[in-house]
Amino acid sequence: MPEVNREQIEAVLATVVDTNLGKDLMSAKVVNDVRIQSGQILISIGLGYPAEGYRQELSANIVRAVESLASGLQVQVELDASITSHAVQKGVKPLANVKNTIAIASGKGGVGKSTTAANLALALQAEGAKVGILDADIYGPSQPRMLGCYKKPESIDGKKLEPNISYGLQTMSIGYLIDEETPMIWRGPMVTSALEQMLADTNWQDLDYLIIDLPPGTGDIQLTLCQKIPVSGAIIVTTPQDIALLDARKALKMFQKVEVAVLGIVENMSTHICSNCGHEEHIFGSGGGDKMARQYGVDLLGSLPLDISIREGMDVGKPTVALAPESAITLNYRAIARKAAAQLALKSRDYSGRFPKIVVENI
Repeated sequence: MPEVNREQIEAVLATVVDTNLGKDLMSAKVVNDVRIQSGQILISIGLGYPAEGYRQELSANIVRAVESLASGLQVQVELDASITSHAVQKGVKPLANVKNTIAIASGKGGVGKSTTAANLALALQAEGAKVGILDADIYGPSQPRMLGCYKKPESIDGKKLEPNISYGLQTMSIGYLIDEETPMIWRGPMVTSALEQMLADTNWQDLDYLIIDLPPGTGDIQLTLCQKIPVSGAIIVTTPQDIALLDARKALKMFQKVEVAVLGIVENMSTHICSNCGHEEHIFGSGGGDKMARQYGVDLLGSLPLDISIREGMDVGKPTVALAPESAITLNYRAIARKAAAQLALKSRDYSGRFPKIVVENI
């Protein structure tokens, strides 16, 4: 085998771009180790985000790039997709047994936020993460219907509620505790208190990500929730038309005010796909999400179509990602989920769990 040193290998790795991180492997600081031994080159990569659907492609890109140094090289790539905890807002305590919380928000209703939240949770799970979802819309909980789960949560110890399990997701919603048609005639403080209780009194089990489906809008309730609920990052869901983008901008600015990192924007209902002929049409306009992303310096995580199969599935508790795991729409959701998780992986980590608790007692 031709003589190759570590510096040469690292120089080549600096040309391999992780499409989810948006950086080359060296700049992203994901190369854990490079070893040359027994006629082999061993490369260890720590991605920091779930990437089952991208693992093979990235490994092949790395091998191809390193083999270009000289023919006959034996290259072995180890990809570690272990997920770590990331920091939340200052003054807010992270949740026990939850590494990261991702808020899904929109400035207004009707843009498909809850549908996107459910499918992204399932997409993260399909990519290899352990995921839960909290339905934070007290006035209009929709996750029970979308996930096809209605049973009342159990309490083993009489103190905490056990999350309902649907499609492998750990889930909690006020919709599990009341009748579907019962209106919640509560003022803001009661809503905030109820949500804090659901969040803290649910026995979440070792989650990599907890998806929080926030209520639509940017009023007092949403602002209070964002100040009190630990959030590692946020995703803004919008549609392409100007009226939706106006409110989406307000949601983005709300997170900026409470110092929550915005991971990116998802443009929902980007195109309409005709169920008869498959023709695509931009009935709500085009380019709005991309323009907003560039304006505020955040990523456009992806665009999703207005497709009747998505709506039909959610109405009967069969989300697209679970119902059609190999479909083009599901692969789109998974690509968005990977990119969002990768953007979170680039943020500041939370090291509070590594430090011992110090208790001072009078002796």
